[in-house]
Amino acid sequence: MKEAFKTVENKDFSELERKVMFEKATELPFTGEYYDFFEEGIYVCKNCGLPLYRSQDKFHSGCGWPSFDDEVPGAVLRQPDKDGVRTEIVCGYCGAHLGHVFTGEGFTEKDTRHCVNSVSLKFLPKGQKPEKEQIFFAAGCFWGVEHLFKQCEGVLDTQVGFMGGHTDHPTYEEVCTGTTGHAETVRVVYDTKVDVENLIKYFFEIHDFTQVNRQGPDWGEQYRSVIFYTSEEQKQKAEKIKALLSQKYKVATSIEKASTFWPAEDYHQDYYDKTGKTPYCHYRRAIFGKDIPISLD
Repeated sequence: MKEAFKTVENKDFSELERKVMFEKATELPFTGEYYDFFEEGIYVCKNCGLPLYRSQDKFHSGCGWPSFDDEVPGAVLRQPDKDGVRTEIVCGYCGAHLGHVFTGEGFTEKDTRHCVNSVSLKFLPKGQKPEKEQIFFAAGCFWGVEHLFKQCEGVLDTQVGFMGGHTDHPTYEEVCTGTTGHAETVRVVYDTKVDVENLIKYFFEIHDFTQVNRQGPDWGEQYRSVIFYTSEEQKQKAEKIKALLSQKYKVATSIEKASTFWPAEDYHQDYYDKTGKTPYCHYRRAIFGKDIPISLD
């Protein structure tokens, strides 16, 4: 299985936090800070700080650990546990161990239980924004999209990979066949001091959003234009901007809830930085005027 988690580790973690998140240990049942805790807010990964769970998806299962029947879109990765029986859940960005996921128990209508260690989480009360969030963009060849987003002020990290398909752990060669359903996608982790609306506008400015399953010389479903959102705020702002553009253009971009993000092979990451080449079909067009409030390095 190909894994490309970002290396993030706080040196001030306690021994228990370190054992749970990096050695896949489990805290004792009924002892966690968030087991019997139901305040409104969001839960972020204690290791990297990205949102993982929302309070409205938390429920009391009596199992001894915090339980959620849904996750923030695109935030949690499922993988076979080393015991060969259970399904482990980890932060999809940094790989920190969260716990396990179970289905078929009938606790809620979603019939899913994320059984999570409290020490893997940090709670932010309602009204407090996380320091960072992520959104996923597909706009043709992911080399050029990543290269341009890396230049944006407020973008903390990028990663190229695949999203929106129906197979697990796809390779680049498999995606290129057009049979997996995935789009070449860029994960954009951004500082929430930056308005995500500006990143969405920038996305529309760096590719031809009127082309269907194509970007420049690249043809195929894997090159389609998509905004994969991870929050309602992102969804609403994407829909607003698309509606505005639709008054003048025939917009091919779809707006979809993020799903599992599968990182591409290492040689695709930061491709233009590694090769010294420049994008062949991506460049910025000032669609929203020169006053778009986003700075470039």
